[in-house]
Amino acid sequence: MDRLVKPDVKELNMVFIRNQTCSTTFTLTNLMHTMPVAVFVETTSPFLFSFTSPFSVIPPLGTASFSVVSQPSDQPSLSSPAANVVVRSSILVTRKTDPESLKLLFSRPGRHIFKDANIPVSFVGPDVIEFLLSSSRLKTFDIRFILTKSVQFCNGSDLTSLLKSALMARNAYFVTFLIKNGANVNIRDETGESMMSLAIGSGNVDVVRAVVGSSFMIDHSVDRFLHQAAKLSSVDIMEVLCMSYLDLDMNSVDSNAQTPLHIAATRGHVGILEFLVTLGSDPDVVDNNGWTPLHCASREGHVKAVDFLLNSCTFVKYALTKGGKSAIALAFENDHKDIYEMLHLGDVLLRSATRNDVNELKECLAEGVNVNGKDQNGWTALHRAAFKGRIESVKLLLDHGARVDLVDDIGCTALHRAVEAGHAEVARLLIARGARASTKSLIDHMNFEFDCVKNHHSLVNPLC
Repeated sequence: MDRLVKPDVKELNMVFIRNQTCSTTFTLTNLMHTMPVAVFVETTSPFLFSFTSPFSVIPPLGTASFSVVSQPSDQPSLSSPAANVVVRSSILVTRKTDPESLKLLFSRPGRHIFKDANIPVSFVGPDVIEFLLSSSRLKTFDIRFILTKSVQFCNGSDLTSLLKSALMARNAYFVTFLIKNGANVNIRDETGESMMSLAIGSGNVDVVRAVVGSSFMIDHSVDRFLHQAAKLSSVDIMEVLCMSYLDLDMNSVDSNAQTPLHIAATRGHVGILEFLVTLGSDPDVVDNNGWTPLHCASREGHVKAVDFLLNSCTFVKYALTKGGKSAIALAFENDHKDIYEMLHLGDVLLRSATRNDVNELKECLAEGVNVNGKDQNGWTALHRAAFKGRIESVKLLLDHGARVDLVDDIGCTALHRAVEAGHAEVARLLIARGARASTKSLIDHMNFEFDCVKNHHSLVNPLC
C-alpha cells in the first residue's frame, strides 16, 4: 500500500478577504479497514497558512476534517499555488494519541511515515480579482489562470462591483472577461449611471468597444454619451459610439439644452467639433441662455475653435445671447484679443470688400483674418466684392485663399452674385479661378442667371 489516507479534494481554493483571517477545509478518509491511522498536516508556507489542529487519529475507514487558516493581509499571495498542504500518515501501533506523542511519532523519519497527499492551496475570490487589477508584475498566463479560478467564487453583486473597478482601471481585458463570465453590463447605480458611462469616462477606446460588444442598451432619455466623449476630446470613442448606435441624436441636449458641440466648443476641442459637424450637428443651436457653440468658444478664448465655427456657421457670429451678448462682446469682455480681432476683422474685411478698399483689405488679410468668414446672410467678402463688381478686391481675395464654391444662405455662389449684378469681368475672373458656370442654386428663382447672360452678351461664351 502506497498511502493510508485519501483527501476529498485535489486542490484547495481559499476565498481571500482583505485584512481578515480566511479559511478552507478538507477531509481525509482512512483507507485501512482494521487499523487507526495517525495523521499530520503542514503547509509549505507556514508564514501564510496554519492549522487549528495539525494532528489527528482517524479510526478504521473513518474521516477527519482539517481547517487551513490564512494570516490577515491587505493583499493575497498570487503565487500559483500560494502553498501546498502536505499530508503525512502512519499506522498507529500504540495507544498514545496525545499531541506530544503524535509529534514525536512524525519527527522520526522512516518507512513508517507515508506521504499521502500534496494539495495545492490558492487564493481566489473577488478581492483577488480586485488586487489583480492593480498588479503589473504578473504574466498574462498567470492572470488568466487566477482569474478563471477566482471568478467561480463571485456572485452577481461581486461581478457588478468588479466590472465597475475594471472600467475605472481602463482594463479592457478584465472588462471583457467579466462580462463573458456573467457580469451584467446593463446594471445602473442608484443615480442612473451606466457601465457605458464609466467606460467612456475611462478614456480608453478599447474599454468602450468591450462594452459596446456586450449588447449594452442605451437609454436615450438619460444617456448623454456624446457629451461625455466631447468633454474628453476623444474622437475615437465618439466614432465607435456613432458607428455602433446609429440612432444617436447628434443634436441631443443636456439639462442646460447644450449639445455636444457646446461642450466641445467650451473646451476648445476642434477635432470633436469637426467630427460632429461632419455628422450633422447644428452649430447654430442655442442653449437655455441663448448661447451658441461660438459664444462658448469665444468666452473661453479658444482661437482654433472660433475659427472653425466661423467657417461652419451661418449667422451666429451676430447672434445675441439672452443677456444681449454677441461672440465679439464676450471675447472683448474676457480679454481674448486674438478672438476679438478675428471676429472684428471679419466685419472690417466684409466692409472693405464692399467698398473696394484694397489697402484695408490687405491690412485685414495681413492680420490673419478668416478670408472665408460669412455675414448674417451667409455672404463672404468674395460674395460682396463680386456683387459690387470690385475686380481688384476679388483678385486680392482669391489670391489669399477665398473659396469660389462657397454658397450663401439661399445657395448662391460669388459667381451667381456677379452674374446677377451684371459684372462680366468679375464673372470671367471667377470662372478662370475655378468657379463652375454650371453650378445651380438651391432655389428655383436662380434661373435669373440665364437671363443675365442674355443681357450681357460678353458672358454668353463663358457661361454656356
